[in-house]
Amino acid sequence: MTHDRPDTLAHAPLGRESAYPEHYDAGLLYPIARAANRAPLGIEEGELPFVGEDEWHAFELSWLNARGKPIVAVARFRLPADSPRLIESKSWKLYLNGFNQTRFASQGEVEATLERDLAEAAGAPVSIELFGVDDAELAPRRLPGECLDDRDIAVDDYTPSAEHLSVGDEIVEETLHSHLLKSNCPVTGQPDWGSVLIRYRGPRLERDGLLRYLIGYRQHQDFHEHCVEHIFMDLMDKVRPERLLVLARYVRRGGLDISPWRATPGERPPTPLRLARQ
Repeated sequence: MTHDRPDTLAHAPLGRESAYPEHYDAGLLYPIARAANRAPLGIEEGELPFVGEDEWHAFELSWLNARGKPIVAVARFRLPADSPRLIESKSWKLYLNGFNQTRFASQGEVEATLERDLAEAAGAPVSIELFGVDDAELAPRRLPGECLDDRDIAVDDYTPSAEHLSVGDEIVEETLHSHLLKSNCPVTGQPDWGSVLIRYRGPRLERDGLLRYLIGYRQHQDFHEHCVEHIFMDLMDKVRPERLLVLARYVRRGGLDISPWRATPGERPPTPLRLARQ
């Protein structure tokens, strides 16, 4: 089953030729209301069926210190899933580029500026951490659980269809993942490559059907966050698990990667990790 999406980008100054920002400008951030894209999935505003976050890494963050010397860092941002707005990634990149030739008295001032601007855009507090480029926290790791990608299946459907999902009678608790996730950016149409992890307790998912379902996003045009919510809602509807976590880790583009996760209350994703493609 597919879902019609509203045009939330009709007036967005995105996908057009943009001048490289010479200085910091919070007005470059372009927030988008989540509600309009959630409505086709049956998600009502104020009554979210999940908890979660949108975790971003910015690998091209730099600013000038008080004496004009460049400082570089990697930033991790976490936006809560219950924030009323997400932030479009190209606008985020342009905003961060504005820091490049802007002087700040300290790293603390940079963090406070980011925290203030992003929270105002998202409509909720945003968590911020800055790392050195060689920090061990940024070392790539592997997704846990069983990988589905070597299954020998035939595929001829490249749009999301929950009809591919089926379950058996056995109740299991397991973690599955695939690196075959691909969707398309609704702003530029460019491919967004990713890996997806599904951890659940409930009737055992049939593997071939699950892999076909995930491959079905290959021609789907939507934001990363809404693809994860789409997967979560389809699994809740078809599997009816006791517990569920859906985490996608998308490949870096323009110096930014995003890893949204959605889960039933009480579930949390694995220890923060970064994959080799990020």
